[in-house]
Amino acid sequence: MHTHLAEKVVAFSLNRPKSIVWLLVVTTVLLTALATLPSIWPQQFPVLHGLKIDTDPENMLSDTEPARVFHDQARHEFSLYDIVVVGIVNETHPEGVFNVASLTNIYKLTEFARQLNWESPHTPGQREGVIDVDIIAPSTVDYIEQGGLGSVNFSWLMPGPPANDAEARAVRERASRIPFLQDTLVSGDGKAIALYLPLTSKEVSYRIREALLAHAADWRGSGDAMHITGLPVAEDTFGVEMFIQMAVSAPLAMLVIFALLWWFFRSVLLILSPMILAVTCAIATMALLVISGNTVHIMSSMIPIFIMPIAVLDSVHILSEFFDRYPQIKDRRRTIEQVMQHLFKPMLYTSLTTIAGFASLALTPIPPVQVFGIFIAIGVLLAWLWTIVFIPAFVMLIPESRLSGFGHGENGGGHATMLSNALHRTGPWTYRHARGITAVTLILAAVAAWGISLIQINDNPIKWFSTAHPIRVADKVLNAHFGGTYMAYLQFQQPAAEMTGSDYAQQLKQALQAHKHQTVASGIPFAQEVFDQAAGFLDASLLPGQTPEALLSAVTALAQQAADESPDDRYDAWEAFMLFLDTERQRTEIFKQPEILNYLGAMQQHLLKTGIVGKSNSIVDIVKTVHRELLLGEDAAFRVPDTANAVAQTLITYQNSHRPQDLWHFVTPDYRKTVLWLQLNSGDNRDMETVVQAVRTYMLENPPPADLEAQWFGLTYINTIWQDKMVAGMLEAFIGSFLIVLLMMVFLFRSLLWGLLCMIPLTVTVGLIYGIIGFTGKDYDMPVAVLSALSLGLAVDYAIHFLARSRETHRQYTSWQDAVAVMFGEPARAITRNAVILGAGFLPLLAAPLVPYQTVGVFIAAIILCAGVATLLILPAIIRLMEKRLFGV
Repeated sequence: MHTHLAEKVVAFSLNRPKSIVWLLVVTTVLLTALATLPSIWPQQFPVLHGLKIDTDPENMLSDTEPARVFHDQARHEFSLYDIVVVGIVNETHPEGVFNVASLTNIYKLTEFARQLNWESPHTPGQREGVIDVDIIAPSTVDYIEQGGLGSVNFSWLMPGPPANDAEARAVRERASRIPFLQDTLVSGDGKAIALYLPLTSKEVSYRIREALLAHAADWRGSGDAMHITGLPVAEDTFGVEMFIQMAVSAPLAMLVIFALLWWFFRSVLLILSPMILAVTCAIATMALLVISGNTVHIMSSMIPIFIMPIAVLDSVHILSEFFDRYPQIKDRRRTIEQVMQHLFKPMLYTSLTTIAGFASLALTPIPPVQVFGIFIAIGVLLAWLWTIVFIPAFVMLIPESRLSGFGHGENGGGHATMLSNALHRTGPWTYRHARGITAVTLILAAVAAWGISLIQINDNPIKWFSTAHPIRVADKVLNAHFGGTYMAYLQFQQPAAEMTGSDYAQQLKQALQAHKHQTVASGIPFAQEVFDQAAGFLDASLLPGQTPEALLSAVTALAQQAADESPDDRYDAWEAFMLFLDTERQRTEIFKQPEILNYLGAMQQHLLKTGIVGKSNSIVDIVKTVHRELLLGEDAAFRVPDTANAVAQTLITYQNSHRPQDLWHFVTPDYRKTVLWLQLNSGDNRDMETVVQAVRTYMLENPPPADLEAQWFGLTYINTIWQDKMVAGMLEAFIGSFLIVLLMMVFLFRSLLWGLLCMIPLTVTVGLIYGIIGFTGKDYDMPVAVLSALSLGLAVDYAIHFLARSRETHRQYTSWQDAVAVMFGEPARAITRNAVILGAGFLPLLAAPLVPYQTVGVFIAAIILCAGVATLLILPAIIRLMEKRLFGV
């Protein structure tokens, strides 16, 4: 069937070469137009309108992922936003940044940042940019000081630029009294101040960064250095730079491929065909991605750099065999017919295995990886279809006269002869040293397994940049000066109450009776009558399905109305009852309870011992600070008050500040949920996981005074979630595609033994590369995880070609000793050329300033080259040892 299909396809191409070329041109232009001119689409297809770019790692998770749903919900509930961290460092002035010039620069920078918002292009009438009301900067935060016993004064920490050195030093001294500001706003050594700019959305962070850098351009020579970092700005900047990178890397890849094709075949006219094929397949694939409404993410941005080298893979096999056969046949049509007859079946199966390897990524739970895998698979399919029709058609359009002198052995062939001589020596060598090669392979497999056991799973979006990148430098500098630039949030709340309104009413009646007796005994007039009247409100307020909170609110409303209508002589009795209700309400306001706040404060101190949490802030710090100032600023008063009423007093006092809304960043208005702000000095996943485990262990060893649930959110935590899913998903995808490819090999060769043999170079190569990752300490991050599945489809190609030709050759010569010399002629040359060209096609990524692209370039090139070497060394050695079983001789 394959032979018949190949003959029909090749005949069609050879008979209609111009039609094939025009078909390629027209389809590519049409797809490009549909992708780049969205206005031509009907409005009822809005999903097909325009290119959408997304570099947000949050979108590595689906919208329904529980961790992401909670993350969005908690951020909204506490009004927390993505933050750009701007650090100003002065290492030259004796007072650090606390000098007149530096603080003036910082003041002006803050005022400039407050204005950084623009009309939203997506939502008319709304603005996007910096949320000025929540900026944390010296001129936007309060200094809290005592104003006499029981009184607190609030004033701006730095209401304006200091007029002299004494005022500049006073800013530092005042900041040192406020725990929230220490190591968050002001560094301990006084050499740095950090501004925290909350954003409407992280998509504006790159624009904010560029504006701030432009504003500070005239700071040169002042001693002040600006550093800008934070996960939002890193992610948005990566999105901008990845397109610049692809605009550079893709042409470089094509240039490298072109140079190597010319090196091997020395015919510019002939090698234009794979170059045209590579470009058109990359364009068509990206066009289909855009047309289908998919977003260009970090992963999908790399589609062209994958498609272009892969697209020339089959072309190189065709050209290589055409290069070797044409001098003998001297007829382009007959030559291409023979070449396609030999290669059609292996090319079909190598393309199918590559498609299976990439399509397996659709099994991962990471949406951008799914899109990447599916569209690479589509691109490989397009490359195969166009290869089998376009390359023969292009050959037929080349005049026979232009092929004079073309082919192996007729063009001077210095370099080809060197390659041929090396391969001809290698073939007999593998025959003589088959046992040694096999033994070394087994040793390498064992070493690789050891290396794989050492792999550490970790990622950090900041480390997607090279060490010299300004964002990476800023990350290092600011995390050395401050508690940390990586924000993680830990929410606490009581589990949902299971008590019904009816049960609560009975409990409240019992408490009311006890309080009534105390009040009557205290001699308050009319206490008996008032409390008996109020007891009736419980039954009057009780409704079916009512919650305890709703019941208490209803009783309070009735009591307040009754108190307002009662005679003055019952005032004290009603006040006693209202105090009872207030006490009951405060029992539900768990984060006003001193024992709970002290527990959270102790946890904050414990987390500092991890060495990863450099600073934490919570409602506890607010309560302690205000309580100290209420008691004349005595250091001994820096503690949580002894009663819930006293805690409530500190919070009411704080709400008289310039920024009362800050309280709701730490606690909900009903005081049933609170959040710890943790500043981590590392964004590595494993460090975040260490902190998560530290909290879990602390709560197990030190149970809280009340039942509390702890839940994490924040970008730093979300990154650990998608990384875990990435690892598990990649493992599943690799195993799944490995089994699929194995089944395809068994089907191709009609033999389980031959199918298993075909998988050996792939298995050894992937194992060895990942073993090296373990030994070198390279983190198992996003690109490394994806490479495991990507490499499978590519690495098996050479084994398919080698074994398919080996079976044909052995049938002709009946002896592997005789066949091996033939196999290390044209077939081995084709495999070598292919491995070199395909591997080198990824090497331009090494020049990228973005580490994921460097990683992909290094490891894909290494996998491809190692797979080629493994195929040419391991397979002939095993065939030599198993010749009788494999060939039945």
